Amino acid sequence: MDIDRMQALLTALQEARFAGLRSVSYDGKTVTYGSDAELAAAIRDLEGRIATASAMPRRRRWGTVATKGL
Repeated sequence: MDIDRMQALLTALQEARFAGLRSVSYDGKTVTYGSDAELAAAIRDLEGRIATASAMPRRRRWGTVATKGL
C-alpha cells in the first residue's frame, strides 16, 4: 500500500473516531470496529506503517581509526 492511500485511510479512520462512529467506508468497503479501543489501535498501527514507509534510510559511515598506543 502506498503512502498516499495510507494517509487517506488514516484520515477516514480519524474522522470516524472523532465523529463517534465505529464504521468506516473506503474504496467501496465498510469496516465496523467493535470498540473505540480497536479503532484507536488501527489508527496507531497505520500511523506506524506510514512513519516506517516515509522514513529515510539510515546512512552508515565507515572509517579507520589508528593510535600510536601511547
